[in-house]
Parts: sequence; structure tokens; C-alpha cells
Amino acid sequence: MASATSWSEENFSCSICLDVYDSPVTTACGHNFCRTCITKLKAVKSCLMCLISYCQTHLEPHQRVAGLKKHRLVEPMDRLEERMCKKHNQLLELFCQTEQVSVCQFCTEDDHKSHAVVPLKEEYEVKTAQLGKIEAEVPQMIQERKLKIQEIKEADRQIADVGHLLTALISYVEKWRDDFNQMNKEKRKSSEIKTEDLVKELEQEIEDLTNRSSEVKRLSHTKDYLHFLQAFRSLKDPPPTRDWTTVEVHSLSSVGTLRRSLNQLVETLDMEMKKLRDDVELKRVQQYAVDVTLDPDTAHTRLILSRDGKRVHVGGLKKTLLDSLKRFEHVFCVVTRQRFSSGRFYFEVQVKDKTTWCLGVARASISRTCVVFSTETGCWTLYYDKDGLVFRDHPNIRLPLRAELQKVGVFVDYDEGLVSFYDVEARVHLYSATGCTFSGPLCPLLRLYSRNGRTNSTPLIISPVNKIV
Repeated sequence: MASATSWSEENFSCSICLDVYDSPVTTACGHNFCRTCITKLKAVKSCLMCLISYCQTHLEPHQRVAGLKKHRLVEPMDRLEERMCKKHNQLLELFCQTEQVSVCQFCTEDDHKSHAVVPLKEEYEVKTAQLGKIEAEVPQMIQERKLKIQEIKEADRQIADVGHLLTALISYVEKWRDDFNQMNKEKRKSSEIKTEDLVKELEQEIEDLTNRSSEVKRLSHTKDYLHFLQAFRSLKDPPPTRDWTTVEVHSLSSVGTLRRSLNQLVETLDMEMKKLRDDVELKRVQQYAVDVTLDPDTAHTRLILSRDGKRVHVGGLKKTLLDSLKRFEHVFCVVTRQRFSSGRFYFEVQVKDKTTWCLGVARASISRTCVVFSTETGCWTLYYDKDGLVFRDHPNIRLPLRAELQKVGVFVDYDEGLVSFYDVEARVHLYSATGCTFSGPLCPLLRLYSRNGRTNSTPLIISPVNKIV
């Protein structure tokens, strides 16, 4: 009976972890290892003949065995099969610019003999530069397409808004017509009995007058003098009649009444249309809302800013701050960190309980020693005090004063040269400056005031935009 072959425990142990094999695998050089052990260990060389990478321990046969010494070893590589030329079984180390494919050295002596061939690294550097350019262009292309989507949606919204506006106007006219008809109906009903009596009385008078007319007519045709004189004596006295010129007929169809009614309708429609138009316009510009924060480095030393950069008020004492070329020196001003050099943007500022304020946009390069703000000095701002509302221009443009102005919206279309202001709570357009020349980045600007020794300490607040739906 043949004796059983004796196997030691070492025959079943991984030489890396020294434990019994766990999911064993065999390498091209004939060694066995745990799958986990051979795939965490770091490779030091890759063999182009074996098409596998080896750690330092298992590279040893390639340095000792004569047949393995002939194998070509290179720096460790992943996916070795993909790096080998299928035709010549050589490493793809070159790049054919003519056909835009990777090739081996033998390919340049064969199918690609007359082609422009460079090392992979050289082509890599060329393509990397191209990739950098593409990488820079892609975000811009994405942004352009996002803007186009926004433009398409905005066009749809505007069409829908016009439809809503027309529907609202039609509804208003229909309501006015119904109210008009109802009022007319009630007036007619209240005077219906009186109207019937007046008509009957008029009809009776017409009958009496018709009979008298017939008698007169017959008498006028007789040639018998005696009969005529006798008949004339017996001619009845005219029947009693009312002085109808004193009876007023109330009719809405009279020119004066109708004109007044129509004028009232037109005035009301104009008012309603402006209200609806302003509401639609504010809804549109709010789509361009941006998040802005105040820049403390630009704030006058008496201004106090909140930590989040959304609130500012005038303090009692001048603070000692680091010098900044961006800081306003003579006026209580502050601008935002954000700058805008193109496109459209919108923001809102709460002005509730402020007795005096000024806000809008300014060139980022505006002089920090500037005292007079106007379009000539690079500011497009709205100013408010007890005397009213003013757009700072040259000369200033005084605007109708709106009661209880609580929040002001500012919209800028940089490319169109447009700055618009809105009463957000009332949803009313206040003023628009057109044809503006900005020539450089713009930033939102807030200006505060201290009157008669009082600080007017209620803050100006950059508010989140609650978009109208």
C-alpha cells in the first residue's frame, strides 16, 4: 500500500501573512498568496512579459532566474494589458499625431513609418494644455447655457404675466359693467311707478290735444261766416296741460353723465394697469436677487456693522481702525464686498423708521473722499428725508413722496445701463435711470446720516428677498 504523501502546514500558509490561505491566487511566477495580501502590498516593478506588477519580495525571481531576467521590467503600472501593442506585444510608449493613436517602437517602423510620432509625455503635455483651456471654457459655456435657460423661462414668465394682466383688466371691466348695470337697474326699479304715471299723463294730454286739433282743423275749412262765428264761440277751451320743461328726465345715456362715467373708468383702469404692471415688473426683477454683504474695510469709522454684514447704523464715537484706502473718510458710507461688471442684479434694503437715508449703487472706484453723490461722481442713488424722495442727479430729480416707505428694492441691468428703484411693500415702481454709463465694476452702496447731534441710530438692513409668486 503506497504511503500517503506528508504535507507540512507551510504548504498551506501565505508567505506574507503566515496564515492559512484566504482566497488564494497564483502569480505568473508560480507563487501562491492570499488575494488580500497580494493586492494591498505596494508594487515596485511591472513586468511587460508577465503583464503583472510585483512587490519587492516577489520580484526576486526576476532578478535571480535566468529566463526571468530577460523580461523587461518597468515602473509600476495599472492595467498592463491595455498598455501593450496588440500587434507587436510591446509597450505603447509613443503617440502618432497623424492618426491620433498610441503606438510602440515597432509600429514606427511598420504601419506608422512616415507619420509624425512623439513620446507619450510630449503629447501628454500638449493635450494637458488643451485640457486646461477646455476646463476653463466649460464653466463659461455652462453659465451661458444657464443664462439662456433663464432667458427662455423669463420670456415665458413675461408672456404669462401679460396674460394675467389682460385677464385681470378684463375682469375689472366686466365687474365695472356689472356694477354699472346693477346701479342702473336699481334706479330704474325705484322710478318705475313714477315713470308709468308720467307716461299715462303724457298720453292723455296727447289725446286731448289731438281732439282739439281735429276740431280746429274742421272749423278752419268752413266758408259759412255765420256758422264759423257760432262754432268758434262754442270751441272748447284748451285742456289743462303740465309744463313739461320743468320735468327732469334722469338718463345715464346723456352725454355729460356718460362722459363722466367713462372718464372715471379710464382713470381707474390706468391706476389698476399701473399697479398690475409694477407688480409684474417687480416680480420679474426679483428673479435676479443676489446675496450681498457689507465690506467693513470700506465703512466710515463711525459706522457699526453686524457680524453677518447685513446691518449698519451710526455709532456715537469714532472707532480706531486700521487705515484702509477703501474706507470712506468724510461721509457715513459703506459698500458691499461683491462687485458686478455685467448682467443683472437685484437687492433690497429695509429703511423702516429711518428719518434720512441714501442707497443705490456706485462705481467700485468711487473716491473715498467724495462728499456730493450724483451720477457725475459715479453714484446712482435714491435719497430720502423729511422733505421727500430724490434721485441724486445733476440736477436732482424730485419724486412723489410715498407714505410709510419700509423697504426699497434696487435693480441694475449693467449691459442696458439701467438702475431702477421699487417700493417693495406697495409693489410700486419709484424711478428708473436709463442710459447710464458705468465704466467699471459696480457695488451696492448705503449712506447714513446724523442730524442735529442725533445719531439716527435705526439701522439700514440688507434684507433677504421674498420673491412674489
